[in-house]
Amino acid sequence: MYQRTAERWIRQYLQKNKKILFLWGPRRSGKTTLLQYVSKKLNVPIFNFDFQSDREKFTAQRQSLDFLTKGLKVLLIDEVQAYPESTTILKILVDQYNVQIVATGSSELRKKSQDFNSLAGRYIERYCLPFSLEEIHNNNPVPGHEETAFYASLQNRIQIYGAYPEIWLLSDENQKIELLQTIFDAYVLKDIVTIYNLRNVKLAKDILTKIALQIGQEVSLREIASSLQTNVMTVSNYVEIFIKNYILIPLPAFRTNMRRAVSEHKRYYFFDLGIRNILIKDFRNLDLRQDRGSLFENFIISEIEKRRRNYASLISLYFYREYGGKEVDLVVEDYKKIYRCYEIKYSPHRTSRRVFPIPHSFHPINALNYYTRVQKI
Repeated sequence: MYQRTAERWIRQYLQKNKKILFLWGPRRSGKTTLLQYVSKKLNVPIFNFDFQSDREKFTAQRQSLDFLTKGLKVLLIDEVQAYPESTTILKILVDQYNVQIVATGSSELRKKSQDFNSLAGRYIERYCLPFSLEEIHNNNPVPGHEETAFYASLQNRIQIYGAYPEIWLLSDENQKIELLQTIFDAYVLKDIVTIYNLRNVKLAKDILTKIALQIGQEVSLREIASSLQTNVMTVSNYVEIFIKNYILIPLPAFRTNMRRAVSEHKRYYFFDLGIRNILIKDFRNLDLRQDRGSLFENFIISEIEKRRRNYASLISLYFYREYGGKEVDLVVEDYKKIYRCYEIKYSPHRTSRRVFPIPHSFHPINALNYYTRVQKI
């Protein structure tokens, strides 16, 4: 099994923490595999809330909870969002039983459970997302003289096929594409339809496709709504669902009081470029693609977002654009209001002058230095 950043969080949690550890992430990102590893290591069972029989074991009755926790110091729960009523039981377990709880699933539990707020102060949140650059690198050590070729191959593969664990570990390109289609159809769209009782699966796919064709651009939800003959509120609701389910990453505009900064729309990037490419049905090599610059920009933004979540970094991400059209691809703001600006260009020979109006440090990211730049954020 690949060593995951999330495994480190579980290990640290089990050493000292009595709160609930929620491990959020999309389907097929490796959460269940990670739980199975922990289950085998600790010799404890996994309760999967997709199964009615496992849900029935978690009832707010002392006799049931006494029996459930007998002989167990750790409870492992998979697909916790499938049983939103469990938040009441989890609260009782934390408050009255000497047991640790690791629960994986979708953070939509927060939306689905009416009692989630009762867990305030009783949990911590971490993430298990598609493979990050660091995870791939750490599991594939290469000699120093081979690193340049390794990093070139690494960014090419992720930009074309993404980094879902199952996809990454396949070698056959046709199998990768077939599995990506399955993940999109059976998990991405199916989960959304199931969770939100959506009636129009085609509209969901069409909205995502429209956004997939506008990577690196400011997206007008009103224009998307008009082109699909629906209303802007519907499009906005779908987009929020995509964000909450780890399909899209929103990048808002950085605003100051200075009038030269302007933007009414957000930019949207995909957590995984394999999903983006399955939407537009394009898996050509990068040197044949007109969208290579946009792919590289999405690649960097998604890797930085993975790192931000994997390490619970206290930073916010923005883009910046002036009336005159000059822009900053990425602005990183920490909680001390220290700003770092990043120019994201595939070619190392393309540079722009600084335009951000607040004191900041400036860092170009390109195909040659991307790995070290991302790891420093």
